[in-house]
Amino acid sequence: MKWTQALKEYENYLRIERGLSKNTIVNYSLDIMKLMKWMDASEINVAPEQISKETIQEFIYQIAREVNPRTQSRVISGLRGFFNFLIFEEYRKTNPLELIESPKLGRKLPDTLSEPEIDQIISEIDLSTPQGERNRAILETLYGCGLRVSELTSLKISDLFFEEGFIKVTGKGDKQRFVPIAAATMKYLTIYLSQVRNHIPIQESARDTVFLNRRGKPLTRAMIFTIIKRLTEKAGIHKTVSPHTFRHSFATHLLENGADLRAIQQMLGHESITTTEVYTHIDKSHLSKAINQFHPRK
Repeated sequence: MKWTQALKEYENYLRIERGLSKNTIVNYSLDIMKLMKWMDASEINVAPEQISKETIQEFIYQIAREVNPRTQSRVISGLRGFFNFLIFEEYRKTNPLELIESPKLGRKLPDTLSEPEIDQIISEIDLSTPQGERNRAILETLYGCGLRVSELTSLKISDLFFEEGFIKVTGKGDKQRFVPIAAATMKYLTIYLSQVRNHIPIQESARDTVFLNRRGKPLTRAMIFTIIKRLTEKAGIHKTVSPHTFRHSFATHLLENGADLRAIQQMLGHESITTTEVYTHIDKSHLSKAINQFHPRK
């Protein structure tokens, strides 16, 4: 079996049977392609069903000198999944990464913004331009609904259920969820939709897409990053701020104000509660409040 064939079959498995998103599949594929590229450079010609633990170890030692522990751990995890797939399909009997340990990592806490910092960033938007009204609606939606950037750029007008107070969000693996939307967020979205978007010459394929550029095409992920970076610099905030920072801030502020962790999990679209639990490490004050309020021996 050739590596290209094995990789293609693995990508099909991730898409069809695992239901993973396009971006996730690309990341998994890049890890395997790193190994393939290294083998070519090292003039190692061995099929995926025959590659040995020693060859994999040599590759891991090489990348350990080039990348940080977190990236190294991700590559090891990606390759382990690939070889487990080959075992599942009966191309191999053993996983060459079985005894290879990932580097120990401290749990990385997400960066967050305070409420005044979010207000400061939004206040830097020039509302005298149509793009300003759009950008305010973008940031208010990111922060007000806790969306991923890909969920924001793919948001449809047909996904907005303002009368019911919800929006329908398509997340990782095309899984859909309903997220509550606050009155303030609805207000800014309505201003953008009724006063800005309806004056844009919209491309036919983007008729149902909420956020558009001035040419009537859907905004890209890169454009959202650029908008936020420029506003953060104007606001004089010296943090690395991305669209995901608004999502993290959404979850953190909900937790700090007493929201239930399970409810936050559902709103964020986390499959496992352990993913959401990272927010309990950011501000532990709510834990003390929970003991003082609910424990019988308070």
